Amino acid sequence: MTGRVHTLLVVDDDPANRDMLSRRLERRGYLTAVAASGQEALDHLAFNTVSAVLLDVQMPGLSGLEVLQEIRKTWPGSRLPVIMVTAKAQSEDVVTALDLGADDYITKPIDFPVALARIRTQLSRKDAEDRLRDSEERYALAARGANDGLWDWNLATGFFHYSPRWKAIIGHEGDEIGEDASEWFDRVHSEDLGRLRRDLDAHLAGETAHLENEHRIRHKSGAFRWVLTRGLAVCDAEGRPVRIAGSQSDITEGKVIDALTGLPNRVLLIDRLERVLHHHETQPDGQFAVLFLDLDGFKFVNDSLGHLRGDELLQAVARRLESSLRRADTVVRGPAGTASLATEHTLARLGGDEFVVLLHEVKDVVDATRVAERIQRMLARPFQIGGRDVFTTLSIGIAVGSHNYTRADDVLRDADTAMYRAKALGKGRAEVFDAEMRAQVLERLRLDTALRLGLERHEFVPYYQPIVNLQTGVLAGFEALLRWRQPDGSVLSPASFIPTIEENGLIVPIGVRFVGDVCRQMRAWQATVPDARELSVNINFAGQQFMETRLLDSLLEMLDQEGLEPSHIVLEITESTAIKNFDQAAEILQRIRTAGMRVELDDFGTGYSSLSCLHELPITGIKLDRSFVANEDRHPAILRAMLVLASQLGLGVTAEGIETPTQCEQLRALGCNLAQGFLFCHPVDGAAALDLIRERRNWLAGLAGPSSRRTPSAPVSR
Repeated sequence: MTGRVHTLLVVDDDPANRDMLSRRLERRGYLTAVAASGQEALDHLAFNTVSAVLLDVQMPGLSGLEVLQEIRKTWPGSRLPVIMVTAKAQSEDVVTALDLGADDYITKPIDFPVALARIRTQLSRKDAEDRLRDSEERYALAARGANDGLWDWNLATGFFHYSPRWKAIIGHEGDEIGEDASEWFDRVHSEDLGRLRRDLDAHLAGETAHLENEHRIRHKSGAFRWVLTRGLAVCDAEGRPVRIAGSQSDITEGKVIDALTGLPNRVLLIDRLERVLHHHETQPDGQFAVLFLDLDGFKFVNDSLGHLRGDELLQAVARRLESSLRRADTVVRGPAGTASLATEHTLARLGGDEFVVLLHEVKDVVDATRVAERIQRMLARPFQIGGRDVFTTLSIGIAVGSHNYTRADDVLRDADTAMYRAKALGKGRAEVFDAEMRAQVLERLRLDTALRLGLERHEFVPYYQPIVNLQTGVLAGFEALLRWRQPDGSVLSPASFIPTIEENGLIVPIGVRFVGDVCRQMRAWQATVPDARELSVNINFAGQQFMETRLLDSLLEMLDQEGLEPSHIVLEITESTAIKNFDQAAEILQRIRTAGMRVELDDFGTGYSSLSCLHELPITGIKLDRSFVANEDRHPAILRAMLVLASQLGLGVTAEGIETPTQCEQLRALGCNLAQGFLFCHPVDGAAALDLIRERRNWLAGLAGPSSRRTPSAPVSR
């Protein structure tokens, strides 16, 4: 015999029977204990553990039946099997013993092989029940230790078992939850219920190895808790699911708490804001406020001190915000500094450097602005970050509402809009959302949509303004200018859309297509007028375009595709683009110059470091901003000095914005190389530009009648 060694208690008043049976059992590997009377047997059981009892029915004093009754008061048959030993003629005693809880019987004289088989049967049953009981106890202990709720669904009967912990997770006690599936599904958030049912159906259909789903479930308090539900189906012989059981874990804290600051995150904020909105549906006279906070200059802290210090600053800001909004403190003050009751609030971090304060009840917008002012005062003090003082300010957007809002996202959107207005007006201030801002946002959204459609429809096209050689009067080339040709045929200048496409990132794809269009147009000109090969086209590149990794490769590919030379293209970049990342810009410009293209610094003279750029950047020329030539009373010494400086550095000069013959003559007398402006021609499309190339006119002749120098096409300002 292998495995567990069992101890058997042999109870018999006959010493011969007792000794013989115990010796034979011991030879079969069992341990034995003996008792000569019923009382002796009970005394032994009180202090010792045995696996089974072989109990003689007929004994003096306490009979075997009386001893059986006492045993069953303490030990059920699953824990202590009792096998009665009786004479063959005592069948009535056997029936009585079985009714009293005996598990089996053997008769005298004992047929040992039969007795041994019956003993093994009872011990096997006991071992199985012991293992089951141990397994159940381990399972229950593990479940309690894991703090998970358990559920078990009988798919055939519909019976649903929920453990006490499952009910406690949603705030209920045992008798408050029934025994059907609706107790679960009716509490699941409406936005999550469909996904839960799909995941459950997929698992029951055998499409997934197990059920796993995160969803929100309504707590007894009315709030929603986040839970993770896992389950596994049991199938019958035909593979049909008949039962599914699993666990439910409360994961609310991980879902709703920001890991960095310990503040509520967006999920919890939305939940509380929705509850505030629901409250104000029934209280239309009340108001609430949302303050959208964004740190000014946080990117600079990250870039200069590193992201670790940036995280420290965010944590310090969170603690100071908490301090300024303590529930026990007064956050709203009445007129003349009189204190009013503190308002309930929620402080949350949305992510990055964005925080939100939800004031559940305010009297009016003044209350909200006072809270904003208090927050700004609290953050005005320096923060000790990495052993140094770090200062920061907040731009705050405020949205005040009541029953006029129905969606939490709408409130946050409006507060965010007001925050961006505060940024635009100088930062470190608070702005309150109003209807005008909403109109501006809607217009901005309309424009963004139209711009994206315009890119798809190829509505962005190049227009060309001639660049004239002021010494010879011949056409030197063109500047390609981006225009938006509307579906109705009208053409918009860049001022109406460039800021938007720079902000939404469309400047890069629009710019790539624009350069391709210019290259194709130049090839068409050259195929029609051979002299066009002597012309070049200037193209403006915004900062995002200029810093593109494949800028040069893309330009050379487009030039090769159209059979053009690098000298046919002149890149124009602004001074701000060049100095934003000076070393990187210089490296890019050097590669462009090495490839054979020219580079000019556009809007020269409007920045604060133009002179340093002139000798440190690998450029070939400058373009004088129109502000230097628009004022005819400006002292010519300024222009002369700039032209002399450019000449000494070997740079060409192009003057922009020439509108009068006087301006043209002044620049020509000072030795300016090239010029462009309305005096010569407004920007025109590619076909009209081809006509100008064919004319081969002298653009300086007859300047007294400047109108004759213009093409008949409608003017479009740059």
